[in-house]
Amino acid sequence: MLNTTPTLYDDVAEVLISEEQIQQKIAEIGARICTDFAGEQILIVAVLKGALLFLADLIRHIDLPLAIDFLAVSSYGAGTESSGVVRILKDLDETIEHQNVIIVEDIVDSGRTLDYLLRMLRQRNPATLHVCTLLDKRERREIDVPIDYVGFEVPDAFVVGYGLDYAEHYRQLPFIGVLKPEIYE
Repeated sequence: MLNTTPTLYDDVAEVLISEEQIQQKIAEIGARICTDFAGEQILIVAVLKGALLFLADLIRHIDLPLAIDFLAVSSYGAGTESSGVVRILKDLDETIEHQNVIIVEDIVDSGRTLDYLLRMLRQRNPATLHVCTLLDKRERREIDVPIDYVGFEVPDAFVVGYGLDYAEHYRQLPFIGVLKPEIYE
């Protein structure tokens, strides 16, 4: 019997970045980080929840001593655009003072959240502070923020998958896709 039950895949208008493209790019970013930090230890700070899948795959490509910590922030709620108000839901467990810190993000959009995080973390005196994002949505940038490692630039569309969500759904999709507008309008 044919299964006609709608799936999350049915809500995606198009696949922008395939699973294979994502994995290839993550391997490249991991190799660059290894070169840039050769002989050093790094602390990777993942921004939850969206960066979780990216983090898990990225660290498998980093052959350096590393530690991991997490921040959880909220600026979207269940909406499709940032509210502009960044709330820290979970702060770091460890100090970052005198450490080489790489913030791992799923997507940089307006730049407001990342700008807030960079200002907050600089006050904690890391040795270095870098940014790694899977997706860069430059068209929407309101605040210029430094990004050291970028996976893909994406258009101004509502993207989901590979950690990115809409109202806590679609994170498990293995690709980056554009959500059909009727789903969120």
